[in-house]
Amino acid sequence: MTLPSRNLALELVRVTEAAAMTAGRFMGRGDKIAADKAAVDAMRIILNTIEMSAVVVLGEGEKDKAPMLFQGEHLGAGGPPEVDLAVDPIDGTRPLALGLSNAIATVAVAPRGTMFNPGPIVYMHKIAVGPVARDVIDIEAPVAENLKKIAKAKGEDVEHLTAVILDRPRHKDLIAEVRKSGSRIKLIPDGDVAGALMTAWPQSEIDVLLGIGGTPEGVLAACGLRAMGGNIQGILYARDEAEYKRGRDLGYDFHKVLHIDELVSSENVFLAATGITRGDLLDGVSYFADSVRTDSLVMRGLTGTVRQIISTHQLEKLGKISQIIY
Repeated sequence: MTLPSRNLALELVRVTEAAAMTAGRFMGRGDKIAADKAAVDAMRIILNTIEMSAVVVLGEGEKDKAPMLFQGEHLGAGGPPEVDLAVDPIDGTRPLALGLSNAIATVAVAPRGTMFNPGPIVYMHKIAVGPVARDVIDIEAPVAENLKKIAKAKGEDVEHLTAVILDRPRHKDLIAEVRKSGSRIKLIPDGDVAGALMTAWPQSEIDVLLGIGGTPEGVLAACGLRAMGGNIQGILYARDEAEYKRGRDLGYDFHKVLHIDELVSSENVFLAATGITRGDLLDGVSYFADSVRTDSLVMRGLTGTVRQIISTHQLEKLGKISQIIY
């Protein structure tokens, strides 16, 4: 098996830029499916130009009943390296459709066979932090205990911490626990890949991500956090008894803590993310009469390098060479 050796993130950013530029046209239009389809189509076209043999291990469409890059799909121009591929063409379809913040396009690759495959189990409990607190978290410990340890590691009072949590009814008790501890909360409507990455991005002022979110997003976040020096832990979550039984029959353990090394077992990971709507992690796509501006992060786990790439794309020139309608 050939392992990745070149910096694929610098090629993958073309994928997320294309998805962001096409999906961004649907900002505030209330049509999640059309936005997702535009991003998926753009991603597939650019992915197939990259020298790699990729298999989609994690996608988003099955959970959302949206257009998707389907699990098991083979992408890339062929040849080495052989990689697993995780995609989220729009992390935050609802915020994009409603014109809200923090929607991003993201994609990650890792050597073949190194990404955790959750099969039909699409949700998981999560805790994610940046580099300073990476060694102190324990998803099985009480929330207050985790917050105290994170605060101590960062040399701060618990009251100065900010936790990012998806705004969902299922998090009512979690939100109450965090507020009782004295920490602040930033509720987000969707987009917990961005939420997890924020914990390792100092400019965001987010200290920890907590709660139940998507499993594909958890693996994508693990890829990024490996590069950024952060940490994430997860426990698979079944929405009902039927899903629990199905998962158990397939061999999944709903009590096992999945550490970052189990979510992605190689350090040789790559992640690219591009902002679609303006957010705490990245600026959104900006459209002008003749050009488009994008803001992206590209990460390489092997070196720990994180690059912020701000690009200007000339629409007339793109229109002459690309089948993608930007």
